[in-house]
Amino acid sequence: MILPIYAYGNPVLKKVAKEIDSNYPDLEKLLENMWETLYHSNGIGLAAPQIGKAIRIFLVDTQQLDENKPEEEQRGDGIKQVFINAEIIEEAGEDWPYEEGCLSIPDISGDVERPEEVTIRYQDEKFKEHEQTFKGMNARVIQHEYDHIEGILFTELLKPAKKQRIRRKLEAIRKGKAKPSYPMQFYTKK
Repeated sequence: MILPIYAYGNPVLKKVAKEIDSNYPDLEKLLENMWETLYHSNGIGLAAPQIGKAIRIFLVDTQQLDENKPEEEQRGDGIKQVFINAEIIEEAGEDWPYEEGCLSIPDISGDVERPEEVTIRYQDEKFKEHEQTFKGMNARVIQHEYDHIEGILFTELLKPAKKQRIRRKLEAIRKGKAKPSYPMQFYTKK
C-alpha cells in the first residue's frame, strides 16, 4: 500500500525516533508498504518519520542510480537495504558537497556537505546486527536518512544564504501548497 509522505512542518519530522524490537506489530507489512511508497514517489531513501512513524527505520536503494545509465557508466556499487535501530559509529574522509532533495520537502534542493564515508551499526529486518562502512553516494543517502530518525532535515544543513532563499517555499509547503506527484500528508494544527 502506498502511504502518504508527511510534509515539512509536521512535528513527527523533528522528533528523535525510538528504537523498536522484533515484537513491533506488523513490521513485515510496514516495510513492504515503505518500499512501495519509496518506489511510487521515485525516491532512493525513505525513513519511518516521513510516513508518520517516529521509529528508527529507514530504507535505502541506490541501485536505482545505475538503472537509466548506459552500461559503461554504471558503477554497480549500489545497495538496497533496510536499516533498523541504526547508530552512526564514525564519519570519515573529506566533506563533499552534493545537491540533495527530500520527499518531505518537494521541489526544494540544495548543496549539503557530508563526509565521504560512514560506519554504521544497525539491525536488518530479521534483527541481525551489522556494522558496516559505506562510501560515496551510499554513505550520503544513509547519512540523509539517518538524519531523519534524529529529527534533522537537510534544509537545516544548507548554507545561510540558501536557507534565506528557500524560506518562502518552505512556508508554502508547511501551509499545504505543494503539489508533488505522490500522496502527501500536510500538517494541520488541531
